Amino acid sequence: MDTKIVVVGAGSLQFGLGTCGSIFNSKVLEGATISLHDINAKYLELARTACQDKIDHDNLNFTLEATTNRVEAVKDADFVISAIEVGPRFYWWGLDKKIPWKYGSTQVFGENGGPGGMFHAMRIVPPILDICEDIVKHAKKDVHFINYSNPMSRICLAIKRKYPELNTYGLCHEIAHAQFHLPRILKMPFEKMEIGGYGLNHFGSIITAKNKETGEDLILEIQKKGVPHFKKWNMLFPMSSAVKLTGYILKDFGYVPYTTDSHFGEYIGWARDVVNKIGIRRFYFFYKNVYLPFHGGIIKRKVRRNKGYQAVKADDERAVPIIEGIITDDDHSELSVNLLNNGIITNLPEDLVVECPATVDKLGVHGIPLGEYPEPLVDLLKKEATIQDLVVKAILNKSRDYAVQALMADDNFPRKHLIDPFLDEMMELQKDWVHLE
Repeated sequence: MDTKIVVVGAGSLQFGLGTCGSIFNSKVLEGATISLHDINAKYLELARTACQDKIDHDNLNFTLEATTNRVEAVKDADFVISAIEVGPRFYWWGLDKKIPWKYGSTQVFGENGGPGGMFHAMRIVPPILDICEDIVKHAKKDVHFINYSNPMSRICLAIKRKYPELNTYGLCHEIAHAQFHLPRILKMPFEKMEIGGYGLNHFGSIITAKNKETGEDLILEIQKKGVPHFKKWNMLFPMSSAVKLTGYILKDFGYVPYTTDSHFGEYIGWARDVVNKIGIRRFYFFYKNVYLPFHGGIIKRKVRRNKGYQAVKADDERAVPIIEGIITDDDHSELSVNLLNNGIITNLPEDLVVECPATVDKLGVHGIPLGEYPEPLVDLLKKEATIQDLVVKAILNKSRDYAVQALMADDNFPRKHLIDPFLDEMMELQKDWVHLE
């Protein structure tokens, strides 16, 4: 096979080694060339060593390359899988959370929505657009680009506006929360359900659900049994659960979000009064100080002890199954992909990236149309769609005016008279990355 798959951000070892582990497990991709790329030469070499060790140990039929030169990496690529972040990640994230709070923001997380999410997008979209420029210039004409970075919707929207010809798909695993909770709510294996999760990334809900065997509509049963389920869940796990807002949305809007309070609540100005704040803080602390250092440390030790092959294990992400589906033209279904709307949800703007179920064939990934999103839940999405449009315009045009308008439209920044001093402080702190005129 002459297929070339590029892994951008491969020095992020959990992403890089997990992605390569999935590729190595694929019979369809056997014989492919894998090109690892990262700007951090030290961590790129760790990834390369572990992957080559896996190839040698298991006698796999893959060709491995590794380079810090992005043009060289993406040259003649068929597929590019990317997960990058502007570092130091948690330093910037800390600013994205705390500085907006100083000016009265009600945002709950500051990663994807609210004023913090806006500055996150302003930092990371330009380098991702640089990656896409190299892909458009140097990869194969029909290359497929798969993005894992956040803020997902804003990144993908910026790509589609600047490089509309590039096949771009955004992947996020938040749908796994539906896979976890729905079987417990309905007392039914997830495999027997046919669900449709629609909305925006980190801001979607299960809009359609039916029993595969009987065709029975399950939405009413989810509404009836889901509210007490989430109430009980929050009582049993008050320190670790973060689905208080989930139950609230289900009770009052009739549809269950398939993500947690920290994400769904990012886009709603009043969510701070409802979310499980303790659960959100504990997740952030655990993710930053325990999960990432612990697993990263294990990987590094294995590589340095010449047992790197043990660290290369397939992940549960969906990039590789999508690549397999494009190559084999298998027309399989995916639960959740971020794509340009183009009529998938008819009462949201066409020029908006939505999250939806999709099918995969030789031409790429295609969203499964929903029709109209239910009222009044769609009104929450419409407001965020306006904000995302303005944020992307601010980035592409380097426009402070658009940034001001985005904050004016955002309920997460209620003290509108403080927009200018807020922007001044954030732009000064991030002057190496954010440039508005």
